[in-house]
Amino acid sequence: MTKRKSATIKTADAATAGTVRNEQQNRKPKTKLAKLEAMLRRPSGATIEQISKSLAWQTHSVRGAMSGALKKKQGLTITNEKTDDGRRLYRIA
Repeated sequence: MTKRKSATIKTADAATAGTVRNEQQNRKPKTKLAKLEAMLRRPSGATIEQISKSLAWQTHSVRGAMSGALKKKQGLTITNEKTDDGRRLYRIA
């Protein structure tokens, strides 16, 4: 058997690579968990109702994702506070 030469990958020059990297950082989150994390990272935080409506999830699924995927697996600290109207506001600390 003859060995094949591996294909070389062409890389962009430094100027182009920087713009590609910036475009990737400015994109919207691709997964629902990434969107959930982005909502919780906002200074204003988010309520369960806002998250549930935005992600089209049921409220128990939102709580489970925050507890399992964000707190346990990613090790994030999620804080909550009760607002004047009685709703809970969640944020990533």
